[in-house]
Amino acid sequence: MTPTEFQALTRVSRETIERLKCYAALICQWQARVNLVGQTTLFDLWQRHFWDSAQLLQLLPDNSKMIVDIGSGAGLPGLVLAILRGGDVHLVESNVRKGIFLHEAARITGTSVTIHTARAERLAHLSADVVTARAVAPLEKLLPLAAPFLSRPHAVAFFLKGRKIEKELMAVRKIWRMAVTQRPSLSDPSGIILCVKEIRHV
Repeated sequence: MTPTEFQALTRVSRETIERLKCYAALICQWQARVNLVGQTTLFDLWQRHFWDSAQLLQLLPDNSKMIVDIGSGAGLPGLVLAILRGGDVHLVESNVRKGIFLHEAARITGTSVTIHTARAERLAHLSADVVTARAVAPLEKLLPLAAPFLSRPHAVAFFLKGRKIEKELMAVRKIWRMAVTQRPSLSDPSGIILCVKEIRHV
């Protein structure tokens, strides 16, 4: 996917595309020092990472204000969403070097985000409208991290998942109750967007 193709899909401004180009260049520049994304995906950042993240835009509730992105890593999907729509976006990343990268990425793209270089468990006081996570952990480990952030009425989590999602769901059904819907990924034929609401421990 090219930047032009991405722009056609998302209908964002030319200025936004330029900001994303700076972001893409920074990922490539830092990748040798910090493992931000899979090495083999660098050649296709716009499809594998930016479009994969941006597809969540159409799912965000209209009244959602605060987004918490768990395990942001390179800023995916949280920083991409912040660049595309703005709003109150919190990036949670415990790795110090990745946290430094996120600060630099926010700076060069002129994006207002709150970056927490801490473990998600230490930020349970945050209350979000939307929680996102991509390639962070199996649901067994992810749900305990996400649940405390989803205390607001109608709060929802969007987890970008792969082929093992049914196995992950089976593993958590005995200890978690939740309303779950699945949507096919627009960026990856084998991918799933898991939409989760009303999470509660049994």
